Amino acid sequence: MAGRDVTVVWAVTSANHHTTRRNPVPYSRRESAIERFSVQEGLRSLVVGIHDVPPTDDFAEVTVKACREALGLPLTPADTQVACSTASVSALYRGLGYTVLPVEDEPRPEGAPAPELPWEVLTRLAGGDDGWRVPAHPASVDVLTRYRLDEHVRTVLNDPVVGDDGGLTPSRDYHSYAESFEVASDRKWAQVAPYVRPGRILDIGCATGALLERIDADPRFHESDLIGVEVARHLMAECEHKVAQGRFRNPNVFFHQRNMLGDTVFPPRSIDTSISIALTHEIWSYTRPVGARRDQLQRFVDRIAAHTAPGGVWVNADVCGPGEPERPVLLELDDSDGTNPPPRPDLDRWPREQVAEHVAGLSTRARLAQFAVDFERLAGVRVEHQQVGDAVRLRLADAMDYLTRKDYADNWLSECHEQFCGLSWADWQDVVRAAGMTLDAASRPWRNDWVVEHRIAPVAGLRGLDGAELEWPDTHVLLVARPGVTS
Repeated sequence: MAGRDVTVVWAVTSANHHTTRRNPVPYSRRESAIERFSVQEGLRSLVVGIHDVPPTDDFAEVTVKACREALGLPLTPADTQVACSTASVSALYRGLGYTVLPVEDEPRPEGAPAPELPWEVLTRLAGGDDGWRVPAHPASVDVLTRYRLDEHVRTVLNDPVVGDDGGLTPSRDYHSYAESFEVASDRKWAQVAPYVRPGRILDIGCATGALLERIDADPRFHESDLIGVEVARHLMAECEHKVAQGRFRNPNVFFHQRNMLGDTVFPPRSIDTSISIALTHEIWSYTRPVGARRDQLQRFVDRIAAHTAPGGVWVNADVCGPGEPERPVLLELDDSDGTNPPPRPDLDRWPREQVAEHVAGLSTRARLAQFAVDFERLAGVRVEHQQVGDAVRLRLADAMDYLTRKDYADNWLSECHEQFCGLSWADWQDVVRAAGMTLDAASRPWRNDWVVEHRIAPVAGLRGLDGAELEWPDTHVLLVARPGVTS
């Protein structure tokens, strides 16, 4: 225990993280627990939030500099010791000349049990073991339970979709992802606007909040509550930035970093309009094990049905699989528009830019072979394909999954995590009805003819096994669902 004349500097790393597996508790609550602990133990403490940085050998130096800037204190090896139990990080501080106190890693008498690490205590909490309270300090127990953060930690750590850093996949380039949402927001708003009801309007998977900006600008909704829910912290940061910039005229705009698959987010019958755009296929794709995907998506739709008010509506726009997903087809692909090397099994070892360059240089035919390797490895979907003359024989759903993804070289590995054709229009009808909702007459599957004309047809042809040319199938779906099942 530090002496009474010692000041303890708490460097709380990844202070800009919350609702992630690595840091499920917000910095503000971590700071509260530290201050409460300090008062109870009679410590003079100073707390500094350190924003997350990419892995670097300069981590210790960056942390020390951040603390110096925040506190105006020298914090040199001559007047400061470092408490750290992570061997690799301790080595970085020793390299700067600091004496390191090993905390949980300190030498123990032979046979003495090793103390539990903080992460191990959180894991016990997430697993429902109430014994986590025993090794935790009463200050931490108080803050976690008083703010119901124990429930929050269980939700985050047991989340079947979200990764360690609060995103869906580490291979996603969130900068280009956010830009695509901004560019497409006018088109998406035009698609869903006719069905939106005033009141409490919820955008699930709101990305950068661009759709809510369009709703905010529509005078029909100037008295509505606009609520955005986003799970990825990178995108939530942009939403919060827009609020700070005054981009919304409506004062009743709220953003929450949450996962709709976790515990109940909104009270029953409390939302007038729920909107989800390009979201449901991600819930499907990132659920593990693969066999649980249908149940997980049904759980999501059930929750929307539960929080929809009488007379309310859920508007869902997303990709959709063909009506005959299992139908074997012959796919003709151009092999003269790029190189034709054998597929590589190790693209995830390359930098994203190198992956993009390699994939962009492949012919349409060679890119299918690479897709089959990466799609099975990342999405858990095996693409059975055989060369038959000048064509490739495969399932219609697999053909469309490839053709609607083949041009995303910049985000290739991220896109190969996602299955666009997991559900057909018939499947969607069953899911909606099972949730106790009915489909509006506006609901329909549809085909993106621009994509077919400009991206698919120039380099691919589709035939049946009898050689007859086939129409390109539906690629998207619009669902307008309301409470109550029709007889």
